[in-house]
This record gives sequence, structure tokens and C-alpha cells, in this order.
Amino acid sequence: MKQAVVFSNKAAAAKQRTKKVLAGTEKRTLARNACVRAKAEYAGADRVLGRRDSVRARSAAAPEAPAFQEWSSRDGQKREDIKKIVILGAGPIVIGQACEFDYSGTQACKALKQEGYEIVLVNSNPATIMTDPGTADRTYVGPMTPESVKDILIKEKPDALLPTMGGQTALNLAKALAENGDLDELNIELIGAKLDAINVAEDRLLFKEAMDRIGLKTPPSGTAENMEEAHAIQKEIGNFPIIIRPAFTLGGTGGGIAYNMEEFNQIVQAGLTASMTSQVLIEKSLIGWKEYELEVMRDLKDNVVIICSIENIDPMGVHTGDSVTVAPAQTLTDKEYQRLRDASVAIIREVGVECGGSNVQFGVNPVDGEVMVIEMNPRVSRSSALASKATGFPIAKMAAKLAIGYTLDCIPNDITQKTPASFEPSIDYVVTKIPRFAFEKFPGSSPVLTTQMKSVGEAMAIGRTFQESFQKALRSLEVGLNGWSGPKGAATPTEEELRYNLRTPNPDRLVAVWYAMDAGFSTEEVIELTKMDPWFVNQLRCLKDVGEYVKASDLESLSASDWKQIKSRGFSDSQIAEFARVPEDVVRSLRRKCGVVPQMKRVDTCAAEFEANTPYMYSTYDGEDECGANNKSKVLILGGGPNRIGQGIEFDYCCCHAAFSLSAEGYETIMMNSNPETVSTDYDTSDRLYFEPLTVEDVVNVLEAERPEGIIVQFGGQTPLKLAKPLQKYLEENPIPAASGRGNVKIWGTSPDSIDAAEDREQFEALLKELNIDQPAGGIARSEGEAIEAANKLGYPVMVRPSYVLGGRAMEVVYNEKSLVKYINTAVAVDPEQPVLVDKYLSGATELDVDALADKDGNVVIGGIMEHIEEAGVHSGDSACALPTQSIPFDALTTIREWTPALAKSLGVVGLLNIQYAVHEGKPYIIEANPRASRTVPFVSKAIGSPLAKYASLLMAGKTLKELGFTQEPVLDHVAVKEAVLPFDKFPGTDTILGPEMRSTGEVMGIDASYANAYAKAQIAAGTKLPTSGTAYMSMTDATKQESVSVAKGLSQLGFKVVATKGTADFLKSNGVEVTSVLKLHEGRPHGIDMMQNDEIQLMIITPSGDEVDQKDGLVLRRKALAYKIPLVTTLPAAKAIVESIRAMQTKKLKMDALQDFF
Repeated sequence: MKQAVVFSNKAAAAKQRTKKVLAGTEKRTLARNACVRAKAEYAGADRVLGRRDSVRARSAAAPEAPAFQEWSSRDGQKREDIKKIVILGAGPIVIGQACEFDYSGTQACKALKQEGYEIVLVNSNPATIMTDPGTADRTYVGPMTPESVKDILIKEKPDALLPTMGGQTALNLAKALAENGDLDELNIELIGAKLDAINVAEDRLLFKEAMDRIGLKTPPSGTAENMEEAHAIQKEIGNFPIIIRPAFTLGGTGGGIAYNMEEFNQIVQAGLTASMTSQVLIEKSLIGWKEYELEVMRDLKDNVVIICSIENIDPMGVHTGDSVTVAPAQTLTDKEYQRLRDASVAIIREVGVECGGSNVQFGVNPVDGEVMVIEMNPRVSRSSALASKATGFPIAKMAAKLAIGYTLDCIPNDITQKTPASFEPSIDYVVTKIPRFAFEKFPGSSPVLTTQMKSVGEAMAIGRTFQESFQKALRSLEVGLNGWSGPKGAATPTEEELRYNLRTPNPDRLVAVWYAMDAGFSTEEVIELTKMDPWFVNQLRCLKDVGEYVKASDLESLSASDWKQIKSRGFSDSQIAEFARVPEDVVRSLRRKCGVVPQMKRVDTCAAEFEANTPYMYSTYDGEDECGANNKSKVLILGGGPNRIGQGIEFDYCCCHAAFSLSAEGYETIMMNSNPETVSTDYDTSDRLYFEPLTVEDVVNVLEAERPEGIIVQFGGQTPLKLAKPLQKYLEENPIPAASGRGNVKIWGTSPDSIDAAEDREQFEALLKELNIDQPAGGIARSEGEAIEAANKLGYPVMVRPSYVLGGRAMEVVYNEKSLVKYINTAVAVDPEQPVLVDKYLSGATELDVDALADKDGNVVIGGIMEHIEEAGVHSGDSACALPTQSIPFDALTTIREWTPALAKSLGVVGLLNIQYAVHEGKPYIIEANPRASRTVPFVSKAIGSPLAKYASLLMAGKTLKELGFTQEPVLDHVAVKEAVLPFDKFPGTDTILGPEMRSTGEVMGIDASYANAYAKAQIAAGTKLPTSGTAYMSMTDATKQESVSVAKGLSQLGFKVVATKGTADFLKSNGVEVTSVLKLHEGRPHGIDMMQNDEIQLMIITPSGDEVDQKDGLVLRRKALAYKIPLVTTLPAAKAIVESIRAMQTKKLKMDALQDFF
């Protein structure tokens, strides 16, 4: 690599073409479309356009703008007539509305509290830092319905309501409260976005009319409120495919792409059901067009700035949340960018967003450049979090300040402290965001991407070029990729499979591009099949050629220039090691021998035009190091990476508490994470922030730059735990002196060896035997034969799962040898390195979760014991749970309180410990122990009024439980219930029954003096509309019929009519229950679905048998209940709880109380 790049023989044919692409790579990505910046100091001032290398006016004839003045304190226009503000949160984490709104809402709470306002927060999500009692003055964690929020408004008497921080949930709530007349009645002002602006942006017809008025094109379309109108619009548009977009929904819920009339009818019906106004937009497809987003802000003086441009690599037809996106936009000419910029300004003004942030989406025809407006969100959006992290400009914080009267020219830029917020960000790097999916959790659903969002999380990376940021983002995903290449050990796709995967949007399309190029597909073929912009495909071609060069090279012969060229394109050491077939540490050694090490750059919002005061950093292999490390006592906190099912916002909550508490103790806190949605990656959460992949190489880079005293791996879930052992090995072999002079860098808290002992089945079994702690009989299998032998010895049913699992991945209850063999051959790869655990399934047992704290002196205190409401076999993340326990015998709890500290002491736990128990026939058994933060920590902390993650951080820093004043298990005089929120509506074809594999994306909480009321609040908060009258449909398995009698009798006593399938009905009648028989689906009509369609069923209780009839008819019945939003219960414990909740609701109206009222 003596020139720009030297290519292997395999790539020789593409050499000249790729060299041309490379020649402009750095210049184009650093300068081109670098968020053209307006320096608008005052209202009405002309904008001056800026770029990284030069600042030039639009034309010689344009009037000269006022000279830029460094920001200094100016008189603001903060409203003094407002004293108390209610902020509406987004509720539980769901697909399409995730923790980016927790980030936005937290920023808003902090910003407005700092301004002296009293803040009342309404949010049902206990997992977030936003609902910590200290974030707002009053915190309501419970149902988010117009009725419950109105009760809170009556109680709190606020002056204003801010609805723009909580996604679609908050907007829809505000709309309902305003249109019901509640806000006028209570004299509460809507700030941030007025009702008219919300309606124009969200109502598909009004938005189209608004665009027509300002001369902007939208796709040919029409709005429909019923099927008849939909069919008329479809005939007018003509050819398929056709796009269906429901109004007032989040993440494209209920929408999609119809390629034929049958799909059209299905999607329209789903869209009408999903829309709060029963309205869908039916529009001509722009599939294949390029898609862009612009983040826009406006203030009350009509200053408008563009914060960031974002380009989708995937063409139109894929929801932006599911597309790989790049900021700033890479393939627009300056003229094209200015057109979109001017259009965005015109749109925010016409829609009437007086102040705050908005997101505008455009489609651009790649053939002739024609522009069409797709939609606009009159609020902080999903992309706002990405744009904020990409530029360093805190959109939500600024939007909150604009809502109370400030203008952009009066607010300082936090990063520079020299420029005002009216100074548009300009960046000299490239940001890539890649979504993460979980289709493997939802068998029966097709992994095809459409306009309805399906991703569960995302990773973001920063690099000096697109190539560098793209490869860093891929390895940030934690899906087995160490860069852009085929996954290790994966089968090579056939040509037919490749063409399908290139043509059809799917989660693995970019990997398919790699395989296609490896198979000899030309660049032109890839462009034609994917419809991706040629610039991006050429960039990928260049990466492929460089990879081929590395494979053909002798690493020892590479020069420093060669190494820099390779590393500056984002190739990781492990990727290079894989190409060269050498160990990773050999690559690291050879690279460092040549003096090639990363430089840390700062995100400064102004392309290095002003010095950045905030250390928000990323690594690269280009230019001067800007780290500016010091010799303070420091601690590095490793985050959880991208959200996924099983590892979500709960772990980010813990990381934030670590940063807050240790900073208060005098440590300089350093956060390292790759998730753009979260509060942990806000630049002011920690003292220093590194937006980097969580790999050994990248963590070591930060360790060597910062040299902290400690590393916290307990709080980020499985992601940092997997790094603990290799990091410990590296530090033992390569000691790094701490910058403070206090010893060497080390891992704080529970040792990696102890963590490994808890994770390793054989070590853990030996420890339990030594402590005389019981666990379900089980075994470990390293082959199919061993698994069968273990199952036969235990007796069916058995629980099978791979070792080292997260979120119950691939866990299953099997009832016979045939099912076990199928599991071994299809669900997991079993070998000596990846054993499978086979345990006796305790049918009918009740599971418990215990969260405890332990200090360096061996003191242990239990924070809370939670009882799962669903029986054992349902993953703890999917089960509702209650704190304190409701039905566990005293003797069993006494044993658990003895076993927990004994195990914590034996493992040498310092910090948090989570243990799962099962109580079967009154006797407890331990299922597993995790010496780390668990998903339940935020819920328990809010239920007991003590911040467990904060305490754990201080314990790891050397404090004792006595010093923290936490020496006894809290005793509660109230009950808290957590309920899971499941995304089945996003995955057609997937059964809705619960099992050992976790599928929930989020959770809600209900808290009350009584269990029944707390459970009712949690159900309503999760979106279940509990009926207080009507008809209940029951269909029970033989094993559950006896227990179902009390449920049926309870419903009858409450005035419900009970209907049941024949076998269930006969059994209930024989036990004195008045019940009407109904036909099963295969028995004839009218059956259950007919009754649902006729609105004759208000509650369904079905316990699945798992047999062939249930897998067919039961699946259809359960999916229909989901479609018609009829409460569906599939376990008897949950059915019993619902009966008691309905009884409580019939007796007395639910009362809304703030968390602060319980402690």
C-alpha cells in the first residue's frame, strides 16, 4: 500500500474504478454536505452558509450578513407566568418508540427544572432514568390514558402541558385532552406544539393540503376512513405496489406496502384499527427513490435552523428506523441540499410549529432529482436523538427552552460555550447508524423490511469517513460481525438467495452485498438489484478490495502508511486477524510496532472552528489527538450497546446512576457506549464520553488514553460481561498504570472469575452443593446423545437452553424426545464449546426474582423479592411480577433470605446480585444467579424508594452498606406490579403465547396500597383495556380446568356472561358455573372469531395446549384477539389477578398517586 491502496489480484479489474472513488473519499466526506450552517444571530437576519474548509455566501449579489459575534449572556424571554409544567413521557419501550424519548424527556425535565419550574412527569415506564423520583418534582408512574392524565391534571393544577418529548403517545394524549375540552376547562396551556400544528402534521389529509399551499409535491394519494373509500383511492392510483400510512401512529404501526389486493385489504384494515382517528393515507409507491431526513428547529421569533441532514442508504420502501442511515447526507449536491433545506423551513412555518424541533422526510427521484415530501413530525422524533448525538446539539433540551419563551440566539451552545444555538452545527466526520433486529424471537414472521418499523435497537459510530464509521457501526451491533464481511462460520448463500436478499429489503442486505461482491457480482449489478446510490456501493466495493489486499498480504511487511490506510477505513484488529489467519494480539503488536495507534477526536458542533469544552469523543486514525486526558481519579463505565430484547434501557439506567453517583464522590466518570438512543450517551451524563464499539480493541484504546483506576462491567448487561475475562487477561499481561498514580487499571466490583463461576454450569453446581442449596435436577449436554440421556434420566418435560444466554434466547420446554431432537438440530449448535443445559421443568412452580447488594466486607442486604405472576416456564422478562410477594409461604421466604447472602459471600460479590428462584410445592429451588445488574433493578428501586444502582456503584468504589445507611431489607406498606409489553402486533404470523424465551420490548408499572389496584394500573398502562362488564370467553386445557372454576365463578359474580368451548363449558357446568357453550373454529359456526367480529366478547382466557389443533386454530384465535384489541390471558395466575383487578375497579375508581407520595 505505497499509494492510496494496493489491491490484490482478485480486485485488479476494479483497481482504476475504485482509485477514483478513493481519491475523493476524504474530501467528500469531510467537506461535502457538512451540515451547511446558518449563523443567524437575530430574527430576520440573512443566513451565511458555512462549510468545513471555506465559508461562502450563496451568491455575489446576496446581501452581506451581520458579522458573527461570540455568544455572551443576553436577556432571555423566559415566561414568568408559568410556574408548573406537566411533561408527558412516551410510556413503555415499544418498537417504533424506544428509549430515545427517555433521553429527550430527561433532557427536558433537567432543562426546565434548572430554569426554576416545578415539573410534573407522567410516564408509565419504570425502567428509565426519567422516572427516577429525582428527575422531576412529582413523578406519576402508571396508566397513560386521557382519563388518568386528567385526574393528575386536576390534582396537580399545572399551568402548562408539554407534549413534544414523549413521542406519539404524548402527542395523542395531548390531542385527546385538548379536543375533549379538558385543557380549556382546567386552564392549562399546550406549549411546544399547539393543537392545530399537531393536527396538520399528523392528519394525512390536512398535511397534504398544507404542502399544496406552499407548492411542495407529495406522492399521489388520498385519505380513507373506511374500506370503501380505500378501494376508490386504490383504483384512482392504479398500479401496485401501494403504500398505506395510518394517521397518528408511531413507527409506521399498522402500515405497510401492498403488492396485491389481498395485502391491500389486510393492511388498510390494520391501519384503520391502529389509527386513533381511523384514518389512513393511501399513496403511490416511491420505492427505489432516495430518502432523506432533516432535523429542523424554530423559535418564537421565527428563527429556523437545520440541525442535521440524514440520508438512508436503503432506498424508499424501508422505514427510516429500519434503514442504515448516514449523517450528514453524502450524495446530495449543494443545490439539492439547499432545495431540501428551503423546503424544510417552509414546511415548519406552514404547519405552524411555533417553537421546538421537527423532523421532515423527503423522497428524491434518483433519475431526475424530483423532490416529494413524505411526512413531518411536529415533535422531538426518533431521529432527533440520533441527530443530537451525531452533532452534539441537544435538540430536546433546546426545544424545551424554546417552549418556555427563549429564542435560539439567546441560548448558548453547551459544547463550545462561544456560539449561540442559532449557529447551525457543522461536522467534519461521518456518522453511521445501523438498526438491530430480533426476527429470531418471532418464528412465523417474515424478515422483510417495509414501512412498518421492526427493529428493536440501533448502534451508532463516528469516523472521519463513511467507510470508517460504517465498519465501526457494524461491529457495534454485537451480532457476530467484526466489520463488513460474512459472519464467521456462516454458510455461503447461493446466487438465487443473493439476488433475493439484494432485491428484497431485509436485515442482512448489506452482508448480502459483501457476499455478492465476493461471488463476482459487478458494482453495476449490485446497484441495479438494491437500488442503492452508486456512491455508497462504490464505497463498499473499495472496502471489499482493501479486504482482499489484506488477505493477500504478509502483515509483517506492511509499512506504517499501509497500516494507517487499512485502519482509517475502519478495519478492526480482529477482522484483520481473521483475514490473515493470525491471533488478534499479533495484529495489535505489529500495528503498534509501526507506531499506528488511534487518535481521539472531539465532537464540537462546529467542524473545529471553535474549541470544544465538552469531552465528547470518538477514535480515528487521522490527525492530531484531542483527548486531553488528565491525572484525576477516574472510572470507566462500559454501557450495554444497542438495545435488544433481553438487554434494554434498564441497563442504561444503571450506567447513568454509576456516572451520577461516582461523579458526586469526586471521580471523573468516563462513559463508553455505542447506543445513540440513551441517556448514558448524553454528553453531560458523565464527565467524559466515548462513542465507540464495545470490543476488547476499542476498550483497550480508551483505557490506554485515559488510564482510569477502575472499570465497571456490572451495569451494561451481557455486553461488558463478555469483555470482562479478555480485558482482565490483557491487563494482567499488559499492566496500565492509573493516571492518578493509585495502582494499575483494574476491574471494579465482583471479579470476572466469580462472574464466570456463576455463568459456568459445572462450577455453579459445585458451589451450590458446597453451600447445601437446592436446584432443580439437571445436566449438561455436549452432544445430542448426552441431551437425550439427560432428559430420559430427569423425565419429561424438561427445560433446555444454551449456556451463557441472554433474554432466554433459544430456551424451550420440551415434552418428549422428538421435540428435544428437533430443538437440538434446529434451535442451537451443540458441541463441547457450546453445551446445552437440560433441567427438570417444575410444572406449576412460582418463580421469584431477588435483587441484593453486597459490599467488600461481605455484608449482604436484599433490596426486594419479586413474585412472578405467570407460572414457571414463562421468561422473567415477560412475566408480570409483584413486590412484595403475595402467595409465597413464610418458610420458603425464610430459606431464600438465608441462601441469598450465603451465595453472595461465596461468589465474592461486590455490588449487585440477582438470583432467580422457583418455589414448587412450598419448597424453594435456585434457578440461576447473576452477579451483575439485572433488568429488575430500576423497578425494584422505584418500588422500595432506594436507588440500588447508585448504592452498587459506591460499593464498588469501596464504600460499605453501613456507610450508605442501607442495612436492612425494606418493608413496604404498598404493592408495586411490573407488567411486560409485547410487540406481537409487529410480527404477523407469530403466536402470542408466553414461554421461556423473552419477547417483550418494554415494561410498565402500577403502584398502589392494594395488589388488585396495582395490578389493574399495570394492565391499563400496558395497553390492556380491562372491561368491567360484558362477556368472557374461556377455553382451557385439561390440566387447567379445575383451577379455572374459581376464575369463571369470579367473573359470573362480577356480572360477566361466561361462554366456553364444549369441554371447558361441560366442566364448568358440572362445578356450578352458569356458562354457554360455543363452537371451536374447526367445529363450525358461529365460533369465537364470529363473536369477536360482532363485538360480543370483551375478555378472552385461553390456556394453550400446544397440540396440532392449538397450533392452528388457537394461533388464529389469539391473533384475532390481538387484532381486535380484546384482552387475552393465556395463564391462570394472570386470569385470577385480572378478576381481582376488575372487582377492585367495579368497587372504586383508581386513584393516581406520585412516587414521592409513597416514601
